[in-house]
Amino acid sequence: MGRTGDYNISVVIVVHDLAETLEHNLPQFLTVAGAAHAEVIVVDDSSTDDTPNVLKRLKETNTHLYTTFLPKSVPNNSRLRLALNIGVKAALADRIVFADIHRPPLSNEWLTGLADGEVTAVYCRLKHGAPEVTHQQFDNLDEATDFMLKAERRDGGGHKGRWFRMRRGMYDAIAVNKDTIFNAIMLFDQRLGMSKKMRLGIAVFFKNMFA
Repeated sequence: MGRTGDYNISVVIVVHDLAETLEHNLPQFLTVAGAAHAEVIVVDDSSTDDTPNVLKRLKETNTHLYTTFLPKSVPNNSRLRLALNIGVKAALADRIVFADIHRPPLSNEWLTGLADGEVTAVYCRLKHGAPEVTHQQFDNLDEATDFMLKAERRDGGGHKGRWFRMRRGMYDAIAVNKDTIFNAIMLFDQRLGMSKKMRLGIAVFFKNMFA
């Protein structure tokens, strides 16, 4: 029997050997998703730790959690892109959010604000102990391309920035409509030369500086 549901948003998360992080952070995604009538799809990229067992336990009490996996034997130039594709194909909603398990949502606003716009990025932080959530909307995928390339490049550690994160385009998650999602996935896991990285950094910083 196939999966059914009328979810507004599908949140796709790819993990590998992150059992402890999943145990701690995935419940926050599930709480926010439940409040926003969204589903969470976790793609396990052949984990060798306790990740499968953690996901199995959480599925027992969260009907809006769906899990799938990428077998180790499947060859591909980018396992991340392949895993994202697997997650998208499993998604029941037309609005897809690519999220980082290391950066869980701090409030329901994190997800509800991602439902708007053609492409929308979210930045979240604690300010004086209270969550501060900012959404940045793009008119189309072309406008968001520099931001996604910068934040999602293979060697950039895009989600680890701490200072002036929004000005640097280091978002926590990004939402894209399903009709352009496969073009968006191509912006992940790319190798970029030094000059390209510098150009992206300058372009993103100045665009956000004067936004």
